[in-house]
Amino acid sequence: MRNKKFNIFLSVVILVLVGWMMKGTFTQPGIDDLKGEFTEVAHYRNENNTGPIQYVFTVTVKDTLWSEMETYGNFKPHHKGGNTKVYFFMKGSTVPNQLSPGKVNFDPTYNGACIALYEKTAMGNTSLTKYPFK
Repeated sequence: MRNKKFNIFLSVVILVLVGWMMKGTFTQPGIDDLKGEFTEVAHYRNENNTGPIQYVFTVTVKDTLWSEMETYGNFKPHHKGGNTKVYFFMKGSTVPNQLSPGKVNFDPTYNGACIALYEKTAMGNTSLTKYPFK
């Protein structure tokens, strides 16, 4: 009788723990939970899988919430040995929809509208530069 009660108690504890882990798994925050109304306009990924992989994104935002921009950049894909760049523009401004690899990722005529640049390097170091072209 005592062994049966212990088994029931252990089963309940295990079910509660599994339920708690499942809840944590399916309620993780994501890009949709960020304030700022982020909208991805364009993205680029080079096709070279043997060398450094470069991701480049242009995104429009409603407001200059710098910490939210950095969090958004952290959600973007990154490859060990590669580089990830996210250029932020205000909603309603001119935004490039064609991106290219290298140091200059879009036509310089859009530089004045860029409000921030998030960059994650090959070593995993992140930076957010406010008004990178001024």
